Amino acid sequence: MATFTATSPSNNQFPFDLVRPDLEKVEIAIRAQVRDFDSAVEPYIAYICNTSGKRIRPALAILVGGAAGGVGEDHRKIGVILELIHMATLVHDDIIDGATARRSMPTANSKWGNALAVLLGDALFSHALTLATDFNSIEICRKVGNAAREVCQGEIIQTQRRFDLTLSKEDYFRVIEMKTGALFAAATGLAAAVSGLSKDDEAALAAYGMKLGTAYQIYDDCLDLVGSEEVVGKTLGTDLAKGKLTLPILNLLESASESQRGIITRRILEQQELDLPVLVGIAEYEGAIERAVDTALGLVAGCREDLEVLAPSEYRDALTQITRFLETLLRKCLN
Repeated sequence: MATFTATSPSNNQFPFDLVRPDLEKVEIAIRAQVRDFDSAVEPYIAYICNTSGKRIRPALAILVGGAAGGVGEDHRKIGVILELIHMATLVHDDIIDGATARRSMPTANSKWGNALAVLLGDALFSHALTLATDFNSIEICRKVGNAAREVCQGEIIQTQRRFDLTLSKEDYFRVIEMKTGALFAAATGLAAAVSGLSKDDEAALAAYGMKLGTAYQIYDDCLDLVGSEEVVGKTLGTDLAKGKLTLPILNLLESASESQRGIITRRILEQQELDLPVLVGIAEYEGAIERAVDTALGLVAGCREDLEVLAPSEYRDALTQITRFLETLLRKCLN
């Protein structure tokens, strides 16, 4: 199973060559952030920053900058800030999920315990918000702060609603738009803003990011059910084990027979592990995955309409390529 990554040259469907020079500068900038921390804290931050990530959000900011007239330092800085916020959320996610591996590396919580990992995530959050003040723009600082707040609120609501059978699909979409879509939208919207595009164009590109991020989260939720840890490089099956009702599970609850739904809901209410063998044994399981993929594909198609505000360029083509790449990954969930 392939992963959605902006930094893998083997995935030639992603516009790697186009963003590589700027992504390398972003990578250097991310790793340089450790020097701003106390020497006693620096090694811990360095471990997190040196764990190579997908860098999707910086790639999006760079591509929008290129499509809007040219990539500048501000676009790369937006990428660094949003990536630090993203890394902070991953540190906290791993604590909540009890995950032991991410990108084939031990998680911060598995190395140093939950208490230290929580503080490391907090340190990354606060540092990212401090970096945003370099723009000397209240509006940009506000938008960065709002995006960070949305991510945190999404995580809170998702944690609050675990094992909650009253969770609706509308609730689910609200959560994933906050916890994942918000940073994608911030990457594309802020890049448009610093490029001097109109408010309408900024809104359209933020919408592109929101739809892309939401579709990507649906893909990640499907991957948690059908992926391979050896290939993906992170702990899978945590959504089921921790009672997260993702779109495939909500689809399954909606379509399963009464007796099958009873099996699932009983396990949820008793907070038993919803193990994969139980789900695979339900006839509607494959259909639930397929409907989730179809929903994500619809969002991805909508992304391409949002790009019409941009003039034709290789950067706009690359933003379109990303949607095609995600479509490919989504369809692989059905294999």
